[in-house]
Amino acid sequence: MDKVLIIDDMHHSIIPSLIDIGFDVDYKPNITESEVLLCIADYVGLVVRSKIFVGKEILDKATKLKFIARAGAGLDQIVEEEVKKRNIILLNAPEGNRDAVAEHTIGMMLALLNKMHTADAEIRQGIWKREANRGYEIGGKTVSIIGYGHTGKALAKRLAAFDCKILAFDINHAFYGDAYANETTMDEIYQQTDILSLHIPLTYHTQHLVNASYLEKFKKKIWLINTSRGPVVNLAHLLNKIDEGKVIGAALDVLENEKIDNFKTTQPELFNRLVTNKKVLLTPHIAGWTVESYEKINAALINKIKKIIFN
Repeated sequence: MDKVLIIDDMHHSIIPSLIDIGFDVDYKPNITESEVLLCIADYVGLVVRSKIFVGKEILDKATKLKFIARAGAGLDQIVEEEVKKRNIILLNAPEGNRDAVAEHTIGMMLALLNKMHTADAEIRQGIWKREANRGYEIGGKTVSIIGYGHTGKALAKRLAAFDCKILAFDINHAFYGDAYANETTMDEIYQQTDILSLHIPLTYHTQHLVNASYLEKFKKKIWLINTSRGPVVNLAHLLNKIDEGKVIGAALDVLENEKIDNFKTTQPELFNRLVTNKKVLLTPHIAGWTVESYEKINAALINKIKKIIFN
């Protein structure tokens, strides 16, 4: 019987679902990279999140591997070129957590514009300031979505209820405008944006895409929301633009280095600037991490694996 190896924590439904298809499943969420190297040759399928980097070293030993299933959207921990060379099918499940990320983005947007995070912290210290915490409404503003795939579309659908103008830009697609967002150019986004929301994968081209020169192109002062990948935003440049007033505030679910107990060089100083800045709202990479999405991701992956097996 063909075997599948699962190397990250997954919702319990994944094991019986794979068995129903006809696989023998080894669930090893605590496995190390060195242990994967020793056993990967036995498996036709590999199910991952982002704990272990899947590159040439692992793939060279994965001589039977037919598919890799990424439980989530981002593929930045998998070397896609090496996967393609070996004719391994690469699957992901962006539709599984699109609703979770969209709702989290809305929540961050509302909290940031209405200063909920600072107001809450002040009240807990016995400070009651109404005028200092006066907020802004999303309605009437222009929200620009960079990356109009599953998550971008889910966000636009929800934003439509706020009576705001919604613009979308996606370099990888054409004719993607719909009933909720207007397909546009980056020039128009630079001219019109009030709120910028990022929903793009981490690639060579998008790493530090949002830097000082990028932010300086916006005609108006903006709020920035990032629920995509941390390295898409140059954090030092963002904080400088917040200090300058070019960026009114930022809501970040992701950081350049999320291993906060293993910072390097100037990262501790940068992190301190981040957490002490009242214009920054932070969550620990949980935008797509809901009770419901945990199971939805499994269902999406299983459907795609079935197509490989039965089509």
